Amino acid sequence: MGLVIFVILIPLIMWRLSLPVHTNAVRVAVFIILAVAGIALSIWSIIYMKNVGKGNPMDAFNHEIGTRTVNLMTEGPYRLCRNPMLLGVFIYYVGLVICLGSWRSFTIFLAFFAAMMAQVHSEEKRLAEDFGEAYLEYKKKTKKLIPFIW
Repeated sequence: MGLVIFVILIPLIMWRLSLPVHTNAVRVAVFIILAVAGIALSIWSIIYMKNVGKGNPMDAFNHEIGTRTVNLMTEGPYRLCRNPMLLGVFIYYVGLVICLGSWRSFTIFLAFFAAMMAQVHSEEKRLAEDFGEAYLEYKKKTKKLIPFIW
């Protein structure tokens, strides 16, 4: 489901609302590099979550989509930031916005970013409840989204 929504549907909406697109080889190359890097980070995060966390990527605003993670993840991609899967999606979208060069695609990105940050806030409350002091310590040491910055 995440693949369809985050990798196909939202980018398709961004592209469709950005027509006509006037891109060039440099923009396409930047998109390819960022798309591969972002999707690779997201896939690594999902695999790590399944294998180590023993659960699913997210609950949607406190509505469980699947089994919650049973182990707190602080290594692998989760040592980079607390939300590496989302960071990967954002990297992919930034590449798409650059490629499309459209204020409409940028607006969709901002709306998605705001919605996902609200989701992260909700998810962090749940993680604090589920993992207590261990999560709070991890939260102090690890940035929310952008390694070393935020």
